[in-house]
Amino acid sequence: MAISRGTLSVATCVLLAALATTGAVLSPPSFDPPPLTTAQEFGTLPAQPPAETAPVSTNAPISVEDLTVQAKGTTLQATIRAPITSGRHPAMVFVQGSGRGDRGEFTEQAEWLARAGIVTLVYDKRTVGYTFRSRDFGLLADDALRMIATLRRRHDVDLSRTGLWGVSEGGWVVPIAAARSADVGFVVLVSSPNVTPLRQVAWALNEQLLRLHAPYGVRDLLTRAMGGVGFNFLRYDSTPAIRQIKRPVLALYGTADPSIPFVESTRKLTSALEEGGNRDYTIRFLNGADHAMRINGGPLVKEYLPTLSRWILGLPKTARPEVPIAGATPVQRFEASDVPQAPWYGDMQFLTLAMMLAAVGFIAAPVTEMVVRLRGGEPAEETNARVWPQMRRRLYRMAWTALGLIAAVLAFITLIVLFSVNQAGAWPAVLAGWLVIRVLAILILVQEVTAGAAVVAGLREGWQPSRWQKLALSGVLGGAGLLLIAASYYGLFSLPW
Repeated sequence: MAISRGTLSVATCVLLAALATTGAVLSPPSFDPPPLTTAQEFGTLPAQPPAETAPVSTNAPISVEDLTVQAKGTTLQATIRAPITSGRHPAMVFVQGSGRGDRGEFTEQAEWLARAGIVTLVYDKRTVGYTFRSRDFGLLADDALRMIATLRRRHDVDLSRTGLWGVSEGGWVVPIAAARSADVGFVVLVSSPNVTPLRQVAWALNEQLLRLHAPYGVRDLLTRAMGGVGFNFLRYDSTPAIRQIKRPVLALYGTADPSIPFVESTRKLTSALEEGGNRDYTIRFLNGADHAMRINGGPLVKEYLPTLSRWILGLPKTARPEVPIAGATPVQRFEASDVPQAPWYGDMQFLTLAMMLAAVGFIAAPVTEMVVRLRGGEPAEETNARVWPQMRRRLYRMAWTALGLIAAVLAFITLIVLFSVNQAGAWPAVLAGWLVIRVLAILILVQEVTAGAAVVAGLREGWQPSRWQKLALSGVLGGAGLLLIAASYYGLFSLPW
């Protein structure tokens, strides 16, 4: 006797409410960064002195030299560009941001600065000992110091003005190197976070989701996933290293940078430097500049290279300007807050184990059928022959829907990450992706209820499932159940939308 649609609807609603309640009870506190109260010193910044952005002569002929530098556990390819003019020149090493940095990305800047009279070195970032999961900023700092040593062996380099330039992730690396060695004569920080990597990523993600008009649940899904990530570098605090910098510091930020909490980054930088007794810092906010000091990913903002080169060429006189913080007024809407730590069952390793168990359950049905056929098939009792083919189709549909949900979640997270990295994106794509994920989650819930009802109805009619059929049923239904619990943890059944 089949179970009525009314009963199935009630069962589905009850299970949906139970999953929503389970998600609310088991999940960590929501990530809800408070609005940032802007300090008075950032309300109306003085304009950048015109002398800092005046045109710079870039007519010097230059030499270009490719070389190999030995580092810990690997060798790194580097390129030095130097002005072919008499005397000694300031020299600077470019330190990359996150990812697999290629020296080619700095060619434009390195050549411009060399023609302005500054020896520059760019190098390929190491791949040995640097991965998506594991990053040793101290090891990267050692690489930077080896490049400094390479520059200091040149006869055309002013040993009192050899420095490091770091962008983004390089803002965590360069202070370590500067704290370790007096050979670092100056420090340039471009789009440097200065907060922990976890806070920076969470802030950037929240900012991007707000720009994309993403539903509230999207942020919960992504931040709960971040809270379960156990990468070793995410809670690194650069404050102790910054306190130990005793050399002049230039920090540049763009007011159109959605990746950095630039107001808090500036506060962190200035307070740490002053705690260490260093007041030789210059901070400039460049209007319209993005994370890479460009206009919407295109040309470099016009004030950037003149400001950088004049500061370096003018050292030591430019080390302590009359106006330490100047430029366009920065607007940061929200604080850079920590993502709540996930409970043990929200850890990525536990989630991975649950997904592996679910996957094993989903492949139980086809494996069972293959084994049964190899053994000559099941007895064809009337009830079994009538019930099992329909049940088998249900199990296959459920397994495919579950795989679709997993694929959709992974694709959606990738989409958001790409939008954040490229500082762009279309809000309809975010809404559509979120709709697909939630519809698939509800569909699995409905399939779980109807499959369970079909099993009950079959048993009432006298169906006696074989051992292999029981294995297939328990595997697929159990795997879908695990997936539903995981979905409830990540807020796929919760309100608001």
